[in-house]
Amino acid sequence: MSDDPNLPPDTPPRPVPPIDPLPDPEPDPRAGRAAFDRRMLEALVCPQTQAPLSYDAERQELVSRAANLAYPIRGGIPVMLADEARPLD
Repeated sequence: MSDDPNLPPDTPPRPVPPIDPLPDPEPDPRAGRAAFDRRMLEALVCPQTQAPLSYDAERQELVSRAANLAYPIRGGIPVMLADEARPLD
């Protein structure tokens, strides 16, 4: 039954098309976990300095040279909290 007053009362509601989810990142074969989607680098900046970040695939971190911090990536998701960041050597 439709809630639209302009349609006859026995008209079934129109189906809503499914939304295609974004594809899951491919697992990182070296780490056995989800890989970081590098397209996220276009949108992410350092929360401390708003400077660009670089991706360290070996350590699974996003590096802010401006803040001298490395933010961890866990399960393919960057943890952009200063309390969780590692100071760079």
